[in-house]
Amino acid sequence: MGVAKAVGASVLKPIYAEAMIVGRALTLRNIAQEHSPFKGASAKVSRLAEIEAHNLAEPGDVLVFQGVHGVSNIGGISAAIGKRQGELGAIVDGGVRDVGECRSIGYPMWSRDVTPLTGKWRIQTVQINFPVEIAGVQVSPGDIVVADETGICFVPPGIAEAVLKRAREILGAEAGRQADIKAGVSVPDLANRAGSFTMPKQDD
Repeated sequence: MGVAKAVGASVLKPIYAEAMIVGRALTLRNIAQEHSPFKGASAKVSRLAEIEAHNLAEPGDVLVFQGVHGVSNIGGISAAIGKRQGELGAIVDGGVRDVGECRSIGYPMWSRDVTPLTGKWRIQTVQINFPVEIAGVQVSPGDIVVADETGICFVPPGIAEAVLKRAREILGAEAGRQADIKAGVSVPDLANRAGSFTMPKQDD
């Protein structure tokens, strides 16, 4: 359909393999704070504002972070709030932490890295519900997020019905091929039925 909006699970890894979500993107953009973490911690001033995203979230939303690498953009307490608000999980182009806690409450996350370093004194949130870039893919608020152990797809709402129709067509075709495989159809016939390749005939 001419829309390349997918990120593989080797880039943004799920915190557990069974995770699978379909929801709406609620986007955030984080950047590194300019001052030292010690200064922020001493002043007890955190500019990490995903709490406001949780406040805005509706059931079925997925937090999508254009985040900071090497430090945590979201952890266990934040995930627990998100779970209570009805969020389905988070996509984080950056670091996360407390993955055991997040697994235990059923709040899946896909992230660039996992780290024990808090982002509380190291990160500031500069935008919520604006377009973001996730591993080179442009994502807008309200895009449909489909994520599982193989990766993440972001589907603009305007083409969602067409994408769903095509996905069902592919699923039906693959179900037919699986049935042929189980039925013992020969490899040449399997290739020919796929319509993408014709096995050459052997000369007598």
